[in-house]
This record gives sequence, C-alpha cells and structure tokens, in this order.
Amino acid sequence: MNFLPCVIHAEYRSEYRIHLTFNDNTEKTIDFWDWLDGSVFEPLKDPHYFQRFFVDGGTVVWPNGADVAPETLYEQEGVVE
Repeated sequence: MNFLPCVIHAEYRSEYRIHLTFNDNTEKTIDFWDWLDGSVFEPLKDPHYFQRFFVDGGTVVWPNGADVAPETLYEQEGVVE
C-alpha cells in the first residue's frame, strides 16, 4: 500500500457504527462490533462508552487507549446505512 490512510473525521451513527472520512475523502460507515473482543475492547461494549471515541493519530481512539489501525479501517467493507 503506497497510500497511508488516516481518519480525519468520525461521526457516530448507531449501535456500534461510526461513519469515517479518510484523508483521500473516502467515506464509509464501519460496524465495530466484530472487533470488540479482548480486555482493552471490553468497555466499548457499553454503548455510552463506545460513543466517547475521538480522532487521534489518524484513527478512532477511545479514552482507555483502544483503537483500530487506520489501514484496517480503510480496507474494511463499509455497511449500508
């Protein structure tokens, strides 16, 4: 991959879905549910905590340090809204 994707904007949509805009203006809505395994992701199963995400370092991050690599998000198939 010659292009390094970065999330530049993220907006909560519903349940565990976040609409992302990348630095090449690609937009997609990602369902994060399948990634919520393991101790660092456990707090994100609480819908209120899940919504506390923010963009930092080119990806979506939560207050406890949980994140998903921007390349992974970029390659992920988006969901239909």
